[in-house]
Parts: sequence; C-alpha cells; structure tokens
Amino acid sequence: MLLEKIKTPGLSHLSYLVGSGGQAAVIDPRRDCDIYIEKARAEGLAITHIFETHRNEDLVSGAAVLADMTGAKVLHGPNADGEVVYAQTTCEGDSYRIGQLEFRVLETPGHTFDHLAYALFDTEYPEKAVGVFTGDALFVGDVGRTDFYPDRKREVAGLLYDSLRKICDLGDQAIIYPAHGAGSVCGSGMADREFSSVGHERHNNPRLQIEDREAFIDFKVGENHYQPPYFRLMERLNLEGGSPAPRVIEPKPMSLQELGECGADHLIDIREPLAYASGHLPGSINLPVGMIPAFAGWFIGEGESVALIASSQGQLNTAMEHLVRIALDNVLGGYVGVVPAAAAGKNMRSIPMVDTETVERRLTGEHNEWTLLDVRDADERAAAAIDGSEHIYVGELPKRWQDLDPARGYTLMCASGMRATVAAGWLDAHGFDNVDVYLGSMGAWKAAQN
Repeated sequence: MLLEKIKTPGLSHLSYLVGSGGQAAVIDPRRDCDIYIEKARAEGLAITHIFETHRNEDLVSGAAVLADMTGAKVLHGPNADGEVVYAQTTCEGDSYRIGQLEFRVLETPGHTFDHLAYALFDTEYPEKAVGVFTGDALFVGDVGRTDFYPDRKREVAGLLYDSLRKICDLGDQAIIYPAHGAGSVCGSGMADREFSSVGHERHNNPRLQIEDREAFIDFKVGENHYQPPYFRLMERLNLEGGSPAPRVIEPKPMSLQELGECGADHLIDIREPLAYASGHLPGSINLPVGMIPAFAGWFIGEGESVALIASSQGQLNTAMEHLVRIALDNVLGGYVGVVPAAAAGKNMRSIPMVDTETVERRLTGEHNEWTLLDVRDADERAAAAIDGSEHIYVGELPKRWQDLDPARGYTLMCASGMRATVAAGWLDAHGFDNVDVYLGSMGAWKAAQN
C-alpha cells in the first residue's frame, strides 16, 4: 500500500496519492500534475480515481488535466454553485475500492456547499476508519473558513459545525489528511504540524472546543478573512477545468533592453524587500518570491502580462511555478541583473527605511502632511495598533491607492516591514515620491516599549 502526501510550497496545498492492488487514487491534485503519474508509475500503480474535496478557491485544480492524461474518473460533490463539467457527482454513502482500500464519501458542507470528506478504510480491518481526507473542513489546529457566502453567513457556519461533528464521529483513531497546512490563506490558525488525528484535534483544536452550535456560529461569523480577486478566477476554472500547466515552467531570459521594450502590464521585482528598497527599476513593484502565492492574486489580474526581475534564475523559476499554480502565467520573461543595470547607468529608484525614533518623532510633532499607514490585516490591527496610524490592508491597495494623496508623505508599516515594502513599492510605482518604510514595524515598536 502507498499513501504519500505531495506538498505545494507557497500555497501550502496538500494533495495525496493513495495506492493498493495496482490501482491508485489522487486527492485534490494541483495543476502541474505530472508528479502524480511519475510517483504512481514508480510504484507500479495506475491512477483510476481522482477525488476532489471541493471547488478550490486558492489554486487551479489539476483534476481535469490528470483525468485526460490517465483516463481516471473524477469525483466531486453536489451543490458546486455550477456544473463541474469534468467530474461525476458523488454523494453521501457512495464508496470506491482501490485494491484493499475503500473510500467512503461524507458530505461535509460549510466551507463550501459542495464540500466532501473521504473516509479511508482498510477492508481487512473494516470496523473503523484508518483516516479521513478532510479537505478544507478540518485542518491541524483550525477549521475551514466560512466567508464565501456573505448572504448566508450563519447558515454555512452552522453547516460546518455539523460537518465537523460528522468527521469526529469517525473515531479518535482516524488520521486526518487536510488539503492545506500552515501558511495557507484558507485558514488562520493552523499548526505547523502536518500530521494529526481526529482524537488529537477533538481534544486540542481550539475551534472544536466550542461545543455550543450557536457559539460556534457566532465565532465564525465574527472572523475576518480577505478574498483576493483571483479567487473568482479559480472558482470559474475549477468548474470549467483548468488548462494544462506550461510544459516548461521557466521564464524566457530577457536582456535589459528587452525588459524595457516588452510592454508588460506589470514589472514584478521578486527580490527580497531590502534589496528592492535599496535600488529598483522605475515602475516595478516588489513581490518577493516567497510572497507570490499569498499576494500575486491581489496585484495581477486575469490575463495581465508580467515581466519578472530577480537576483537569480532560480528565483525566476520558483516564481513561475507559483504563478502557474494560480493561472497567472502570462509571463513574458525574466531579467537578472539589477546591479549591473545600475553600473551601466540605468536610472534607479529607492525607498528609504526609517526607525522607531523617527516614527515617534513624526507622530508627536507637527507633521500635518504625513501619515503612518498600517497595511496589516484587520485581526492584527485589532490586537495591537499604533495610535495615530491609519489602515489599508496591503492587498486592497490596488483598489484603494487612489484614495491617497500623492502629495503627502507616507510611512508604511506591517509586522516586520515585509508587507510594508510591497505596499511602498506599489505606491512608488504609481507616482508617490515621498514614501518610506518603518523597518521592523510593529515588532520594533513593541520592542521599544519594553
């Protein structure tokens, strides 16, 4: 038997290859899906089933592509807010054999209406489930978000409460296999571990400690989540069936001249924030390669073209992988060599960094033309904020930056300075000349108060 977890870095997406008796199933495959075929063939397995726990919002499903490549049938739940054209509908009580293993379908709505969990049984020991693929209903240390139906908030939160109890009824012995781990935008309190059991979660998961249904609903309705615009693209593609990933996931190398003439909608500098702040090409914005999965969907629209600026070819390749998995792959090419460009006399822009003393002096002095702008999320700001600061979440800047005055001075802050540099880069690229970043941001502010 085989049960292998396949992790997609950045998105913190977890998919699974399960095999027995010459057959294999894949649960929640990603778009670049050759990896499942390679691993199955290495074990002498043929992929016959593809199980989707729900219509994903944060990445393109590879189910349609993998089905074309293998002939496997795709199973998806009912009530998907549209027709999942590449899948068969499966419902509560259905079961599927993969060699000695059996998958039993549980309808677990709440995160989405179409959400399913798949309980895994070993038919040689059929009394209790060995494990359960929980999708985005139950995570390690957290449960799924329920904000996708704003007009039905209490209803979906109540459905999730009921679904979690159904999963817990499988027994404490069942190992849980969620669709995401820590760092995913699909939850906010996940543990760093990617292994757990129903029993451990039942005793320790803070959300499962809320035993009263109405209290659970109140808690979920009161959560703050953000939905980047690309979620709508993912939802559409995961009904239609996404196209295959590009065969070569490496950006075309560009010269400095080609970069300047390419006409890309966005110049994305994927270097680390301090490198970008020290010197960057005019008009470029900063999205460090590790932040692309969480933030690219806020700044890049469907079909918009991108040119990447990096420190190395490796950075370019990783960035391209991240973008392909969320279907923002209209990448014209990549350029490496900001320092040589500067040495050749190319005009550069920079963003100053300021310290706590400077921020305090500005807050207490007569700086009527200056704003301390906090770009953290609402929960972070509710937990601790600097008096006198204003708030715009970093992901909302592409819509709200025009509410700001380019003639004012802005100091951008977040928790450490990373997201603040992304925000400052956006403003810098859109005509704001008096922008700097509070280095250390809330972390430095708290340290100075101790």
